[in-house]
Amino acid sequence: MELDAAQADQRVLSNIGGPEPSLYAGIDEDPSWYLGDAILTTRLDQAVNWARKNSIWPMTFGLACCAIEMMSMGASRFDVARFGAEVFRGSPRQSDLMIIAGRVSTKMAPVVRQLYQQMPEPKWAISMGACATSTGVYSNYALIPVNQIIPIDVYVPGCPPRPEQLIYALLRLQEKIARQAGSFQQALNLR
Repeated sequence: MELDAAQADQRVLSNIGGPEPSLYAGIDEDPSWYLGDAILTTRLDQAVNWARKNSIWPMTFGLACCAIEMMSMGASRFDVARFGAEVFRGSPRQSDLMIIAGRVSTKMAPVVRQLYQQMPEPKWAISMGACATSTGVYSNYALIPVNQIIPIDVYVPGCPPRPEQLIYALLRLQEKIARQAGSFQQALNLR
C-alpha cells in the first residue's frame, strides 16, 4: 500500500510524541518477554551425556566375518553417521567404543584386553555376533567368549548379525550413556 504525501505527513506528526504506549507495555510486566522459548535448562550430567552419546568413535576391530557387516554399517546404505558414530578409528587412544566383531581365540585374547585398556575413559564395548558372545558354532578349546576378557555393554546376536542389528545395539548403548550418573564429575576427574 502506497501512501501519498498527506498521509505520510499525518503519520510522522502522530509519532512525534514517541511510540504508542501499548507498544512497549509488556516490557515492564514480564522481564523475560524477549527470550520466549530460548531458555534451556538442564543438569550438567545430562549435557555431558548428550555430548558423549552423540559422538561415539568406534575402533575398527574386526576378527572374522562379522567385520564385513560392521564395515557395511558405515556405508551409505545404513549411514551410521546419523547417530554420530561414523568416525572409525584405527588407534585405541582415539576411540571410546570397541566393537568385537568375530570370534576371539586364546592367542587374540591378550591383544583384545590390551587394546581395551589403552582406550581412554569413558569406554564401552559391543560384542557382535554369536562367536564373540559365546564362541558360536566353533565350540572348542581355542575360543573364548569376549565377556571373560573385557566388560561388555551391549550384545548383538546373530551369525553374522545384520548392520541394522548393530545400529540397534548402538542406539541401546546411547540410551545407556544418557542414563549415566556423575558424568560431569568424571569429566573433571573429581571422581
